[in-house]
Amino acid sequence: MKRIIAFMLIIACVLGVIGCDFINSGEDREVFSIIATNFPLYDFTRQIIKDVQGLEVRMLLPFGAESHDFEPTPQDIIEISDCDLILYIGGESDAWVEKVLNSIDNEINTLKLMDFADLEEEPEAISDDSHDEHDHEHEADEHIWTSIANAKRMVQAITDKLSESDKLNSLSYKLNCEHYLQQLDALDQEFKEVIAQGNKKPLVFADRFPFVYFAKYYGLDYIAAFPGCAAEVEASAATVAELINCVKSEQIGVVFYIEFSNQRLADTVVEATGAKKLLFHTAHNVSKEEFENGITYIQIMENNLRALKEALI
Repeated sequence: MKRIIAFMLIIACVLGVIGCDFINSGEDREVFSIIATNFPLYDFTRQIIKDVQGLEVRMLLPFGAESHDFEPTPQDIIEISDCDLILYIGGESDAWVEKVLNSIDNEINTLKLMDFADLEEEPEAISDDSHDEHDHEHEADEHIWTSIANAKRMVQAITDKLSESDKLNSLSYKLNCEHYLQQLDALDQEFKEVIAQGNKKPLVFADRFPFVYFAKYYGLDYIAAFPGCAAEVEASAATVAELINCVKSEQIGVVFYIEFSNQRLADTVVEATGAKKLLFHTAHNVSKEEFENGITYIQIMENNLRALKEALI
């Protein structure tokens, strides 16, 4: 409750500053400003607007930060109030977006991408403790971009939105979109070939599991310590034992962890089983170094492809 009150006070204070200064500023703006709440949305957008002048896209989530813990700063709220389009996933991690939008007087163009995906409920995991703070029984999993099929729908939705807003450059957006969708199709085919040629072993995640869309799309079995939005990831003895037993009984050679994890649980399982530890990246965010090196969603998924191939040997 204290956190919610503090958050709303920040919004009130910021709006007191920006209310008069920014409401009419859209008429004078020379650059079409787009804000994306996480990395996939940012990267999809920059592929679509590539080589088109007068647009800029910014990722709101700080490098290396978890989207589940994100709260906008006063400066973030100012930039949201002055942007031309905000792209967000929806779901638990983006619950703050609706609060901010409802608190801003001027109308902002928005696109909620969960509206364009085939949704799945967040999967069950080994640990019952992960459900103590949040009840996910009937909640749609928000990690929609982990399925390439959903990623393609998201790319098309962003393209359509930009084409509506900027008809002058509509053809450029559509051509860029077509080219990018072809790249995603090629990546999708690579995944299907690796999975078809691999052993049908379950994937073991000694970590959270934000890959329900990925696993369902490719028909993969899995066992995971925690669901994707778990707030607490300290494993119980029973959770550790079940992961170790699975790795041993199924003769699994790879144990996965996700980006920005402390990897302690994966290290414990690896030490007890002799399996290899590999990263499987959700792509929800990247480090500053990765960003500066120009990493893309496709490159992240290609790295996942290599890790998956090793796991299915």
